[in-house]
Amino acid sequence: MQIRDLPYTDPGVPDARSGDRFLWWLFRGQLGGQLKALGWGVFEQAGIAALPFGSGLAVQAVVDRAGGRLALAGGLVALCAVALAVGETMVHRVSVTNWITAAARLQQILARKAVELGSALSRRVAAGEIVTVSTGDIEKIGWFVEALSRFLAAALAVVGIAVGLLLYVPSLGLLVAIGVPVLALAVLPLLAPATRRADVQREKAGRATELASDTVAGLRVLRGIGGEELFLGRYREVSQEVRAAAVRSARMWSLISAVQVLLPGLMLISVVWYGARLALDGRISPGELVTVYSAVTLLLVPLQRFEEIAIAYSVSRPSAKRAARVMSLVRTDAAAPDPERAAAPTGDLYDPVSGLRAPAGELTAVVCGDPDAAGRLAEHLGGHGPGSAADRADDRAEEGTGGAAGPGTDAVPSALLGGVALDEVPLAVARTSVLVQDKDPVLLSGTLAELLDVPSSGAVAPRDALAAAQCEDVLEALVRSSPPAAEDGARAAHRHGDPMAARITERGRSLSGGQRQRLALARSLVADPEVLVLDEPTSAVDSHTEARIADGVKRLRSGRTTVVFASSPLLLDRADRVVFVHEGKAVAEGVHRELLRSDTRYRAVVTRESEPAPGTAAEGAGAPRPARGRAPAGAAHHHLTRLSESEEPA
Repeated sequence: MQIRDLPYTDPGVPDARSGDRFLWWLFRGQLGGQLKALGWGVFEQAGIAALPFGSGLAVQAVVDRAGGRLALAGGLVALCAVALAVGETMVHRVSVTNWITAAARLQQILARKAVELGSALSRRVAAGEIVTVSTGDIEKIGWFVEALSRFLAAALAVVGIAVGLLLYVPSLGLLVAIGVPVLALAVLPLLAPATRRADVQREKAGRATELASDTVAGLRVLRGIGGEELFLGRYREVSQEVRAAAVRSARMWSLISAVQVLLPGLMLISVVWYGARLALDGRISPGELVTVYSAVTLLLVPLQRFEEIAIAYSVSRPSAKRAARVMSLVRTDAAAPDPERAAAPTGDLYDPVSGLRAPAGELTAVVCGDPDAAGRLAEHLGGHGPGSAADRADDRAEEGTGGAAGPGTDAVPSALLGGVALDEVPLAVARTSVLVQDKDPVLLSGTLAELLDVPSSGAVAPRDALAAAQCEDVLEALVRSSPPAAEDGARAAHRHGDPMAARITERGRSLSGGQRQRLALARSLVADPEVLVLDEPTSAVDSHTEARIADGVKRLRSGRTTVVFASSPLLLDRADRVVFVHEGKAVAEGVHRELLRSDTRYRAVVTRESEPAPGTAAEGAGAPRPARGRAPAGAAHHHLTRLSESEEPA
């Protein structure tokens, strides 16, 4: 694989059982590139190994006044220089290619995993960890891949030089043959504590990155509540912990570097002293002494690769563990999908856990007293929420039970669409059938046309979806905010007033919370799935806009199944049916006005009233006494009218 051939047609399926297994899988996947780098590395190291013999031959030729041997020695030294120049160039070229292709393979696998898991990825793995894996960890793993072939070539060169000296000058060669393994193995006792300290330092740095990412994401909220100093103090403490851990790690690695310099120096002194004694006694020639001295000096070059591979492995191992954790996340542990079920299922959407049923072709509103429970239920309706097959697989992996279900495994049934379990159909089919928009949707940067260019049935035009989501003021704001000196699309938006060419900033940060919600809703409406699940799609808009959005969604989704998690009477009153979920179970269903009259728990959630104490009022026994300080139940619609958040950036 060359850089020009990227991206990979198929990056493969990684062995994510552990960090070491993942590194081994990556090495096997790049075996051709590694062998090529090893070959050029051996060629380079052969030049290094042959140079001492050429130098010794030249010195001995001068002593013997042999011009022919001197010319031969000069030619050998010249060939060594060519081998070093060509070998170093090609080793660098091939090693960097291995680095870049390994990083590209990891990026493709991570992108594929993100597409596979969707919004569930950020729920299972911290956002900071995802950022760390996709940036710094990829570079560190690539460094190990690059250094591995150079290390193997250096190891072969060390063995070759030691054996050559043993055959050429047995007395001195024996000293070198004994000393080289000592030099190579001397740092091994220090690697374990150095690796542990490096792991601690990187773990603390990862937590600091997560804290920084979370702080930046919530910076506007922090400013609103005056919490900047609190989080600044927390980050200062964490950063100081990272600094202290980095200093402790650096001390150990500096000790390893000192050992790598001290021991070869001691061996060189020993060889020179012993060789000089042998030369004075006439047991070896001056050329042989120069050969041994040069060989021991040049041994320092390949021995440096031992330190490099040790550092690279200690750095890449925790990175590989994090990458393997992300790549081990799966959507389902079910068997291969049945070909007969490859067609998109249709029919009622049913959750066997809660008993929630959304009839096909109707607008069903779901009321939950707990917003977090509503979010989990919405994800479960999409086939990948808490307790799904994916979550069970993750739990078993963390418990070390592999893919087999343990005795304590709680198997939570998947949601059913037309009687077909969503986690048993192909991923592409499931996503075509059910689309879940959570309460905090993400807007990608780009033009509005690019934002709305999503896989869809083609039945809903983008402008119709924008109209249904009441995005008129959003479009005007986008056109006004498109600077004349921006990119071509922004210039077109500014010049011609075309909102579809207007650019949206990263995550839509220039828009208010309500505006972002409406654009995300329009994007979901354009997709036109068989089933659309919306979790609080209008929580950041004013009541008048909310009423128009409810009418627009019901009109545009006519004949399609729509499930809306909300507690606003304006939305509930326009739903075909309302399901009330209490403590994870669907306990009541009907139309909004009937449930207001008949169910006190439903009324307490919708009107924000205090639920009566047991025995004070029975369900259906009339309106409860209003909570202290609140308007009477008859004024519920007025009481729930919210201030518009679309005027203030969230």
